[in-house]
Amino acid sequence: MYTLLNQRIRYIEDNNAQRLLKKSLTGLEKESLRVTDDGRISQSPHPKALGSALKNDWITTDYSESLLELITPPCDQAYKSLDFLQDVETFVYKKLDNELLWTSSMPCIINGESDIQIADYGTSNGGKMKSIYRNGLAWRYGKMMQVIAGIHFNHSVAEDFWPFFKQMDDDSRTPIEFSNDRYMGMTRNIQRYGWIIPYLFGSSPAICKSFLGGREPTETMETYNGNTCYEPWGTSLRMGDIGYTNRKSSKVGIKADYTSVKTYTDSLREAIETSYAPYEEIGVKVGDEYRQLNTNILQIENEYYSTVRPKQILRGFEKPIDSLLNRGVKYVELRSVDINVFHPAGISHLQLFYLEIFMLFCLLQDSPVIDDEERSAIDRNQSTVAHRGRKPGLELNRLGEMVSLKSWGLELMEAMLPVAKLLDQAHSNTCYQKALQAQTELFENSELTPSAQVLSTIMSEHDSYYSFARHQSQQHRDYFMQRDLNQATWDSMEAKAKDSLAAQAALEAEPQIDFDLFLKKYFAGEL
Repeated sequence: MYTLLNQRIRYIEDNNAQRLLKKSLTGLEKESLRVTDDGRISQSPHPKALGSALKNDWITTDYSESLLELITPPCDQAYKSLDFLQDVETFVYKKLDNELLWTSSMPCIINGESDIQIADYGTSNGGKMKSIYRNGLAWRYGKMMQVIAGIHFNHSVAEDFWPFFKQMDDDSRTPIEFSNDRYMGMTRNIQRYGWIIPYLFGSSPAICKSFLGGREPTETMETYNGNTCYEPWGTSLRMGDIGYTNRKSSKVGIKADYTSVKTYTDSLREAIETSYAPYEEIGVKVGDEYRQLNTNILQIENEYYSTVRPKQILRGFEKPIDSLLNRGVKYVELRSVDINVFHPAGISHLQLFYLEIFMLFCLLQDSPVIDDEERSAIDRNQSTVAHRGRKPGLELNRLGEMVSLKSWGLELMEAMLPVAKLLDQAHSNTCYQKALQAQTELFENSELTPSAQVLSTIMSEHDSYYSFARHQSQQHRDYFMQRDLNQATWDSMEAKAKDSLAAQAALEAEPQIDFDLFLKKYFAGEL
C-alpha cells in the first residue's frame, strides 16, 4: 500500500535530496470572533487601529464585522509562521478596547442572527462585491454557520524540489503539467486521509445551545447543565453536520472533481454558471438592495466548502479558477484544523510540524483518482469522526472495507515515520519525529486528544461550554497582553495598518464604473 511512497523516499535519501525540501513554505490564517468581556459577540465595527479589512494583508475580517482573520506571509518553516501569527495577535490585543478574541472554533453566546453584522469593506466596487457575497451566504445558508472559526494551513512544496521530483518519477510532461498533477494527487490524499485531522486536532465536541437557534439538538447529542450540547464521543462539531457545509449545494449534485486542474476548474465553473431555482426566488437586486451576487448554485468559487483547496495567488480581480488554469497550483490550503483552545495562538509548534509531515506524506504517497464510491466513503468518514471519533471500536470505510479507526490511524503514523525522518534530515533537527510520536500517542489513548480534554475540563472545572471557552479566552488575552513586540515589528504592523487605510481611501476616491457592469465584467473575466 505504501510501496511508491517508500520508493520515492529511498530515492530522495540515496540522492541526498532532502535539502531540496528545506524551502517549502507554510502560511497560516486564523479566524477569531471579537467578543465583549462577558463573552457576547461584539457589535462594534472593525477597529480602525487595525487598518482596513479590505487592504491589510495581515489583519482582515472573514464573514462578519466581528470575525477577525489574522494572516501570515508564507515562511520557510511552519514555526516561523506561528511566531508571526503570535506577533500579529499581540498587536491586535494591544489595540483592542476591552474585547476578547474567542479562543474556540464554535462561537460564543449569540442572540439570533441579528447579532451577526456582515463585514463591511467600503464603497469601492471590490469592497461592495465582498459584502454582497456574504449577504448572499446569509440568504442561502443563514448567518449562524458563518461565524464558526478555524485555522487554515497553507503549504507549498519547495520550488527547488520540483525538477528533482520530475526526474525521480521519469515524467516527460512540462514542469507545470507535472506539478499540477502531483498537487492534485496531494489534494486527493488529503481528502482520503483527511479524517485524521478532526481526530487529532478536533477541539469542538461541545457548543453553546444558543448556536442551535431554537432547534433541537441531534439525537446523539447530550445536554450539560441545560445550556451546553455535546457529542460524548465527538471531536469536531465544526467539521460535522452542524458545521459549515454546502448541504444545499450537495442536493443539486455539486461535487468538485479533483482528478486534474482542468476537471476541478470545470466542475466549479459549471456551478458558478448554472442558475438554481431556489436562489432565483431570493432574487439578486430587490429594490436598491443586493441580496446576492447572482442566482447560481455558487455565487463564486469560495462558496464551495471543502476541507482542502488547490490555490494560486490572484492578480487583481482574477477569478480563482482562471488563476489555476493560467498559472497552475501554487499551494494547497488545508481547511479542517480546529482552533486549539489550550494554546494561545490556537495551534502548537508540534501540531504544525505534524501538518508538514502529513502534507509531504500526501504528496509522496500514491494517489489514485477518487471515484463516486470512495467520495461517499470520504464524506462519511469525516462526519463519523467529527461526531463519534473517540468511540471505542469505531470503524471507518477504507476502499469498501470496514477497518478500526485506531488500527488505520496507527498504520498511517507508521507509514509517515520515514517522511518525518526525511524532514528532520532536511532541517538538521528531531522535531518532526517528536511531533509524529506525540500524535501517535493520541491513537494509543483517545483521552489525550484535544476534544477529550475539552469535555473533561468543561465537566470537571466549569458549568458550561461558554464558561470554559470564556475562561480560556481571558487566559490567552493575558498571555498576549504580557508579550512584548520589538520596536521594528511594532512599527511594521503600525505602518501596515496606516498604509491599508490610505490605500482604501485612495481606491474609493477613484472613479468607479457602474456596479452592475463591474459584476458582468468580473464574471466574464474582463477585469
